[in-house]
Amino acid sequence: MTPPFVTVTALVAELRAARPPVVADVRWALDGSEGHHTYVAGHLPGAVYVDLETDLSGPATVRDGRHPLPSPERFAQALGARGIGDGDRVVAYDVLGGVVAARLVWLLRAIGHDAAVLSGGPAAWPGPLERGEVTRPATVRTPVPWPETRLADADAVAVAATSGEVVVLDAREGPRFRGEHEPVDARPGHVPGARNLPTSTLLSADGRLCDAAAIRVQAEQVGALEASEGVVAYCGSGVTACFDLLALETIGIRGRLFPGSWSAWAADPARPASTGR
Repeated sequence: MTPPFVTVTALVAELRAARPPVVADVRWALDGSEGHHTYVAGHLPGAVYVDLETDLSGPATVRDGRHPLPSPERFAQALGARGIGDGDRVVAYDVLGGVVAARLVWLLRAIGHDAAVLSGGPAAWPGPLERGEVTRPATVRTPVPWPETRLADADAVAVAATSGEVVVLDAREGPRFRGEHEPVDARPGHVPGARNLPTSTLLSADGRLCDAAAIRVQAEQVGALEASEGVVAYCGSGVTACFDLLALETIGIRGRLFPGSWSAWAADPARPASTGR
């Protein structure tokens, strides 16, 4: 499988190939400032819109969190309706450095399909953007079960956080991790024993993925390099944690996703919460 991130220069070359990748715009923001309405105002030429809420998530529940994984059937049907077939390589982006687009890319790579995040997003695109909706012919896509080896539930996370063999990473920003600010979930704080690796620290000032050396330094600081059994990542609802996992993959660390993330953990009063560093 190709690397999980691709540069704009490499994408331009790929788009000239006999079978170019499908470019997917996955912009979304918690406050609603980004979404389909900003996609139609300007996107990469030929990019289709993939919706986080309807295409990449199942119905929200207290038990499973705000963005649980869609069923394999729902995922396959949603992408097929967007014209993304079984054999299509996907390059996804957003306007937040790829931290939302990473959800689509991680899901595809988890089931063995080739996909990458466009480093830098539309800000790095050398030509004009396109307005309006792009529609590709619908296709039938084969459902593939989510591999259990790539996922962790709350019980597994609770064990992992205290095992000493697995590093549990929280991808949220520091104030939310420390419990100083919680805008949406049931309680502030973090999973006891988790360590903080905010997605923003893995991005350079221009919105591109940091280089491998910088990622390795951060991985070492949170103990991910020494974890004998790898890492488990979570965030608010299982979206931006995918970016952490893809970034770590670039330096050879593969991990598991806790899909329910803090939204599911915090909603269960039986689960303890820690605050501070």
